[in-house]
Amino acid sequence: MENILFSNYKLGQITLKNRIVMAPMTRSRAIGNIPNDLMVEYYRQRNSAGLIITEGTSPSPNGLGYARIPGLFNQQQVEGWKKITEAVHSNDGRIFVQLMHTGRIAHPLNMPEGSKIIAPSAVAAKGNMWTDQQELQPHPVPKEMTYEDIKAAINEFGKSAELAVEAGFDGIELHAANGYLLEQFINPFANKRNDEFGGSVENRLRFVLDVANKTSDLIGADKVGIRISPYGVNGDLGIYDEIEETYILLAEELKKIGLTYIHIVDHSSMGAPEVSSTIKEKIKEAFKGTIILSGNYEGKKALEDLTNNKGDLIAFGRPFISNPNLVEKIKSGKEFANPDPNTFYTPGEKGYTDYPLN
Repeated sequence: MENILFSNYKLGQITLKNRIVMAPMTRSRAIGNIPNDLMVEYYRQRNSAGLIITEGTSPSPNGLGYARIPGLFNQQQVEGWKKITEAVHSNDGRIFVQLMHTGRIAHPLNMPEGSKIIAPSAVAAKGNMWTDQQELQPHPVPKEMTYEDIKAAINEFGKSAELAVEAGFDGIELHAANGYLLEQFINPFANKRNDEFGGSVENRLRFVLDVANKTSDLIGADKVGIRISPYGVNGDLGIYDEIEETYILLAEELKKIGLTYIHIVDHSSMGAPEVSSTIKEKIKEAFKGTIILSGNYEGKKALEDLTNNKGDLIAFGRPFISNPNLVEKIKSGKEFANPDPNTFYTPGEKGYTDYPLN
């Protein structure tokens, strides 16, 4: 009997050659925020995955909070990404770009001239941010977004989605996890607003749903997925009482819009509270579409969860860093090589494109 992990899967209008997803991972190699030839090689090496979701890519100069992350809001970036999508498609791979606006998780030294650090509320995140100029620096207090800022950000996501299609991507993933702008609106620890974008669960979901609607209207909901992290604590976000209610309602609303998938990430292996199987089941039931599961998977557990219908696709993160041929390794049962954490975010090929290909 064929291992379900290696079977085809229909996602919207496209067919994936297997059910193994390369999870989005920040790698900080985009000098000047423009995708380059080194990145082309990195994604080409890993194009045996059924679906690649790129590293977080900003739809706006305001979302470039980290050093050396790519953007997708100008033509130079589109041309850089085109080479990457072509490299992935050359082996029948499929690729979505993850649109990530960092919001308050930022530092001015990482940002281009004329940009601003914005968030739902003027509440600084605890902790520090790496800058190439002055190393670790504290997160500054962000500017509270006005209605004009909110409308502009929604339009930026929409424009970036259109540029993604122009660049040859098969779709986009909205990053509503890990403490970035979309999740900052969802989470009351970052969202202290008392207008229609804050307060109640419905209001705190409004921005995310407006972005999902806008991007779906422009490129088709079958090309739009979303990543969520219930119980995530990244970006100085805390645990609140209505978490389950929030994400079930979000799943119901995303079903109405017709999004192609929900990508649920569980960071419990990195110290966050566990995302229980109960809440995952409730989200799956409310959404009734494709579910991608992510969080410390290896081959056996991936097969088990697919066989038990807990999800439809399984995303692997760090194993893909040090095992470009991860699909073959899972197939053959070979042991995974361990990545070097010291080179996760450093510029250059070391710890990026120099891992053995077999």
